[in-house]
Amino acid sequence: MGVLLWLLIPVLAALAAVLYTAWASRTRKTGDVAELAGYARFRAAMERAHSDSDAA
Repeated sequence: MGVLLWLLIPVLAALAAVLYTAWASRTRKTGDVAELAGYARFRAAMERAHSDSDAA
């Protein structure tokens, strides 16, 4: 019985690896649109901060 318990450890580890791989490679519903919009807001804020420091 002890041998079966030791065999169960790598089997459970392999199952956990398969589940993690499936979760990590899933298709995400959001695309790059949200990230690009955030980057555009960041650039606009940096340009405003840069132009404000030039006026001072």
